[in-house]
Formats: sequence, C-alpha cells, structure tokens
Amino acid sequence: MEQRVAIVTGGLRGLGRAMALGLVQEGHAVVAVGHIDADVTEIKATTAGTNFAGKILPLVADLRQPADCDRVVAIARERFGGVHILVNNAGLTFTTIDPARYRREEPQKFWQVPDDIVRAVIETNYIAADQMARRVAPQMVEAGWGRIVNVTTKLDTMNRPHTSPYGASKAALEMATEVWAKEVEGTGLTINIVNPGAGANTPGMAEEMRAMSREGRAPRLVEPEEMVPPMLYVVSREADRVNGWRFDANLWDTSLPPAEAARRAGRPAGFEMHAQPS
Repeated sequence: MEQRVAIVTGGLRGLGRAMALGLVQEGHAVVAVGHIDADVTEIKATTAGTNFAGKILPLVADLRQPADCDRVVAIARERFGGVHILVNNAGLTFTTIDPARYRREEPQKFWQVPDDIVRAVIETNYIAADQMARRVAPQMVEAGWGRIVNVTTKLDTMNRPHTSPYGASKAALEMATEVWAKEVEGTGLTINIVNPGAGANTPGMAEEMRAMSREGRAPRLVEPEEMVPPMLYVVSREADRVNGWRFDANLWDTSLPPAEAARRAGRPAGFEMHAQPS
C-alpha cells in the first residue's frame, strides 16, 4: 500500500484508535484527533519507543468548531505534507444522550432530551464530519486521488426508539455519503462507509450489553480491531473504483481476498437496496 497521510477523528480511543493504529501499521502517517487530554497521554505512552511514534500525531480538538477543523487540517499538511485520507469516526452515541437508560425501566422520550445534548450530538456526528470533508475534498479532487471514510451505524439502529437524536445524526451522514459520492464520481476521490455492523466493544456499548446479558439477549460485540480490514481496503488503490458503498465489519471475512470480502459485506450507502459491487 502506498504511504499516505490520514486524519482520523475520534482517533484516540475505541474504533478510531484501532483504525488510526491500523493505518500506522500499514506505513501511513496519521493525525489522530480526540477531545480528551488524557487520551493523548495514553496513546503517546502506547507508541513510545516503537516505530509508530513518529508516524502518529495525537491532537485534542473540538471539531464542532470550524476553526479547530482548520487547525487540524493545517497541522496535518504542515507536519506530514498533505491529507490523502479522512476517517470521520468522531461521534456521540445514545449512551451519551441518556447514560442512565439501562438502569431504569423507562428510557427517556425524544422530547425529554435537553437542547444542549441534541445540539452536541448533531454537531459532533454530522456537522463535524461535513466540516472536515469540505476542508479536505478540494485538494483530493485536485490531486486526482483521495479517500473519505464515514462511520455511521446499522440502519435499524437509526430508527431505534429512545436513541434520538443519535439515529437522526447518523442517518444524515449516511445520506450525505450517498450524495457526496455521486458528486465526486470519476475524480479519483472516493467516499464510503465502514461500520461495526453490530454493537461495538466500547465503554458505552459494554454497559448496554451488560444490561442485555442480565435479560439473556446480549449479542456478540464487534471488537474495534475488526474495523481495520474493511477500512484498509477502502483506502487502498485496490478500491479505486469503489465509491458510495457501506461495509459492515461484522460481515467482513478476513480469510478471503479483500475484494471478495468487500463483495460479500458491502451494499450501497443510503437507504435503498441495490446490487452487490462488481
């Protein structure tokens, strides 16, 4: 795989951290962006003394703020010479919206969610991704090559009760992916989705699974590292013609060649069923 420069948002923990480290292991330079100072210290300690130390730059930023988006992109270009890959992974989940929901009988209704939480979720899950994509896409189109990878969620999670506005924010990014992909077709920039495809083994979801386990109905959690193979495929040259698709990590068969795994795990982004990718 050719060495590229990537920005991974939400890249200091969970799914984003796994994908950031996966890119570094492939030889790419990565700016991993998060919002918690302690996560910077932890990832620096993890990579200290390794060959990865000079290839990953952890940053704290609030990507809801346009100025912070500008700063992150500028730092990536100054430090590593450009931005070829953007992974829009930063997000606030429904466990942020209603953290006590699994400890009481009646989860809150959409009208009970405070204004500041609604705004934070929409701005983090959709607006931040949109702002980052608009800042890197022009250079990618001009260069004739680039990758934007968005992380949305399962379609039946978007309309799941008691998760508003999380589902709505992810549905917005899902539809944006379909629209953006149409607009960049033939430019060399591709825009796709990589999702866990099920609940992921992150702190918030782990709490939900514990509650479901007590009821005897907990499914298998997707490990963050399972996001890496499909993500590496869509950012590779092998996927130059793959644009506007979604791939669920829990359906990705690592025993198959990546293109074959993609054919089995992929479907078009958006909300209509289409044929499998060729």
